[in-house]
Amino acid sequence: MPGTTSTGPGLPGAEAAAAAHPRRWVALAVIAVAQLMVVLDATIVNIALPQAQADLAITDADRQWVVTAYTLTFGGLLLLGGRIADYWGRKRTFLVGMAGFALASAVGGLATSGGMLFVARALQGAFGALLAPASLALLTVMFTETRERAKAFAVYGAIAGGGSAVGLLLGGVLTEYANWRWCLLVNIPIAAVALAAAIPLVPESRAHGDTRYDVPGALVVTAGLVSLVYGFTRAARNGWGATATITLIVVGVALLASFVLIELRSRHPLLPMRILLDRNRGGAYLASTLIGAGLFGAFLFLAFYFQVVLRYTPLEAGLASLPVTAGVLLAAGGASQLLPRVGAKPLMLGGAALATLGMLVLTQIDVNTSFVTHLLPAQVVLGLGLGFTFVPLSSLALYAVPEHDAGAASATLNATQQIGGSLGTALLNTMYTSAVTGYLATRAPGPATQVRALVHGYSVAFAWGAGLILLSGLTTLILIKVHRQDVPAGGAVHMG
Repeated sequence: MPGTTSTGPGLPGAEAAAAAHPRRWVALAVIAVAQLMVVLDATIVNIALPQAQADLAITDADRQWVVTAYTLTFGGLLLLGGRIADYWGRKRTFLVGMAGFALASAVGGLATSGGMLFVARALQGAFGALLAPASLALLTVMFTETRERAKAFAVYGAIAGGGSAVGLLLGGVLTEYANWRWCLLVNIPIAAVALAAAIPLVPESRAHGDTRYDVPGALVVTAGLVSLVYGFTRAARNGWGATATITLIVVGVALLASFVLIELRSRHPLLPMRILLDRNRGGAYLASTLIGAGLFGAFLFLAFYFQVVLRYTPLEAGLASLPVTAGVLLAAGGASQLLPRVGAKPLMLGGAALATLGMLVLTQIDVNTSFVTHLLPAQVVLGLGLGFTFVPLSSLALYAVPEHDAGAASATLNATQQIGGSLGTALLNTMYTSAVTGYLATRAPGPATQVRALVHGYSVAFAWGAGLILLSGLTTLILIKVHRQDVPAGGAVHMG
């Protein structure tokens, strides 16, 4: 069909470049804009959440749904979204995902209640699960020559790495000078421009073969995760021993176990179990889940600490959160150079140790903690640790993976980070709420006590975050046995 790339992976570089889509670089710009929209949403909402919570009267126990409603549907449906893109059409999936993401953003921006905002965030995650894998697949199809593909993926990676910083700044600007709602509504003009450009510029392509989808697997895993998160939320209200809490957690675990059985028996599984059974890959995915669990909630509480306790404006809070991103970018560059020399495991262990240290320093906050002498170095150390961890994790996710499983293995890594973030945010928010309640119950009431209770809750959340990151390091130490020579220069890995 017109505009469809038909080159195969075996074409020589010159032939592939000649046969590639003629407007591929302009199309790359369109895809980059769409990807930036998805990446922005991960951080832009954190800065807006304190005002959104006050405006919509969302309780402390329920506010984590603004984050987890998005990450649950995004992570739970990401693998299904990739298969839909392959067989339904990557451009079609890209357009539907972008339009749906914009509409969901409009619903969230116009929300009149917490429940309406939660539903909008869940819809954003669902459409993001279509948009993200379709974007990546389109790049793979359009850029067939090795050097051009490397440049295209470098642009894509820069968007993913720098988008969080842009989100922090943009969230601060919009919240302070307009309204928190514009942190969601801003997606509408971005999507409109990208859609108008994508229709004539982005080529259609699709995979051939069996087009059946593992819909039961996607529904069961998402339901299981929602049940777990809801169980953690109920624990904040009713306690861990309450019947409702226990029932929800047990149901969640049972549904996740059912998902494993479905995948083992399905002819077209979302997550082939052979991907997880390798010791190194399985360890990498588990470490990724634990890191996501420790980080997402911690970032949320850091934004609240800046704005609620230290009284930073939203813009100041966004600027104050940038050292983590700076640390990640600095360490990622160094890790790429060190990976073929020292191997993945030492980098991941060092990264986990640094990230744990940074989080432990954050547990020592007070009502008037200095940014320059305390919060700044803690965030830089945390970011350095994350950068040294993420680079080898990306390589290990594809360690010894056959070519036909590479897409599923890569998507699984992204899904584990989102799912870990969902569970971790819910768990840390529950621990925060319990800590604040316990602090207030044993002290005389008053404004100063209330503020100190909040700080105590944030410290407890950071401590749990540190514990989860430390656990990821222990997972790396015990499970990952990949050798240095298995990771050649450039961070690639042998595909067995």
